[in-house]
Amino acid sequence: MLTCNEKLSFEDIINLYKTSCKEDELIGVEYERLPIEKKEYTSVSYYGLLGVCEILKEFAQKDNWDYITDNGEIIGLKKIHDTITLEPGSQIELSLEPQKTITQLKEKITEINNELIPLFDKYGMSLLNYGVSPKTTYKNIKIIPKKRYHLMANYLWGILSDVMMRETAGIQVGIDYKSEEDGMYKFNIANKLSPFITAMFANSKMRGGVNTGYKSFRALAWLNTDNERCGLATKFKPNMEFKDYVNTLLDVPMIYIVRDNNYININGKINFKQFLSDGYMGYYATMDDYRLHSNLFFPEVRLRNFIEIRNHDCVEEKYLYSLLAIYKGIFYNPNALKSIEELLNKFSYNDILECRYGIPRFALDYKIKGLSVKDLTKEILSISKSSLKEKKDNEISFIEPIIELNSQGLIPADIS
Repeated sequence: MLTCNEKLSFEDIINLYKTSCKEDELIGVEYERLPIEKKEYTSVSYYGLLGVCEILKEFAQKDNWDYITDNGEIIGLKKIHDTITLEPGSQIELSLEPQKTITQLKEKITEINNELIPLFDKYGMSLLNYGVSPKTTYKNIKIIPKKRYHLMANYLWGILSDVMMRETAGIQVGIDYKSEEDGMYKFNIANKLSPFITAMFANSKMRGGVNTGYKSFRALAWLNTDNERCGLATKFKPNMEFKDYVNTLLDVPMIYIVRDNNYININGKINFKQFLSDGYMGYYATMDDYRLHSNLFFPEVRLRNFIEIRNHDCVEEKYLYSLLAIYKGIFYNPNALKSIEELLNKFSYNDILECRYGIPRFALDYKIKGLSVKDLTKEILSISKSSLKEKKDNEISFIEPIIELNSQGLIPADIS
């Protein structure tokens, strides 16, 4: 096995994904929320006596969490396999150990919320389930003291990259893959699904205290952030393999590497393919470098030791569980996957790209090739619900809130 300091090969990278194949069929979630002051709906800073950092310290002492630090600064908390970390603008991300059932994830979230939310409430603050800061814009949101985020902020280009980093909050869902064939099949379907799920859960129309005219300003921000490392990481090639994803990632410019806790700024001068082949300033690629580079790649769907689906606004909890239920129903049932494939096969790569640009403004009211997104999402929900019903694990109820909302032609942004 390759150690963390040995020179890396292309085959080592492919093997990283091959050894990630598993039969577990677990669901993972990363759940970001916006810390705000209740009266004014302004963002709470990391800094100061009533800043997010101080609140995390108090929570850690109360509930026995360990600090996660960066150069001595607290940037998150950890307890066994669960973490509470901070995004660049102090958004609070809860990342849970993957579970077999949504019920288990809900129990863990409820347990943490029962301790965390009253603490924010005590100081006149709350954790907002919304996709973008509703009042404070990025110019008035300081980046937390995490070196990685400052390097990213200096590098990422695109007219809304600062909005994405400092203002937005989303939900990521993780699903397992059993084999290379299964993984890339699911990967392609997740990408084709992405604009439709984005539409269904759009929840970020208010920004800077005004209605932006977009249903998901968060999705718009991602469309206008560094398109060399964002967007779709596939063109829906039939029989796609791990190497196709890896080659896409190797072409992405590098931001930095780390050696002995020192950050070496590359700033896009080379991509990872060049680094793998020739090195950079006497440094040569290691598996740690690849893992870092892959974590600085931000497509709608990302391949890790699971498939990470990233294209969702933060929504209130009942819709969070609906989101998990949709993916559980689709991706862990071969018949449901096939039905989704048949439903979406009529759309080309360019159709999906075009749809991604229409969804932030119109959500369910957008049309793709003359077909209503509203009607397509109803079919997607029906397929997932039927699958959940077959499973007979009493989790079908989780999908009902989004089905009820969708049946009215509404999205979370319409009722927030």
